[in-house]
Parts: sequence; structure tokens; C-alpha cells
Amino acid sequence: MTDTLAAVSPLRRRMIDDMMLRNLSPATQRSYLHAVTKFSRYFGRSPDRLGLEDVRAFQVYLVSQGISWPALNPTVCALRFF
Repeated sequence: MTDTLAAVSPLRRRMIDDMMLRNLSPATQRSYLHAVTKFSRYFGRSPDRLGLEDVRAFQVYLVSQGISWPALNPTVCALRFF
């Protein structure tokens, strides 16, 4: 195991493994991980401690910041996948 893999949380490792199982492209994997990280940082909690209302609140926040649908859609897909 490399140092990079050792630093990955079990939750992130599981998400990466699940994305690989579904044969998602590396670009999609990076996008999904980035979206879940932004979601988690917005609330200051681990994403596994957040619920559906938090997802909705995050989407409302992003729209209030002027995000376009083409930019929002990958985040919606990532959170649905997560």
C-alpha cells in the first residue's frame, strides 16, 4: 500500500472502490470526490453524518451563489451516487 492510499479515509476508499466497480471514468471520479468534499466542508462534518435535508440545503446554497445547471448537475449526481 502506498502512502497516498494509507492517508485515504475508509469512507473515501469505499466511494473510490464503488466508482471503480461501476467503471466511472477517472474524470468523473475526481469530479464526484471534489463535489462530496465541497459538500462536507460546507457543513464542517463528515458526509456520512449529513442527510437529505443537508443535500437540499447545499443545492439551495449553490444556486443562491449563481451556479448554473450545467455546473450544478455533476454535484447533484455525485451526491446521489454517494
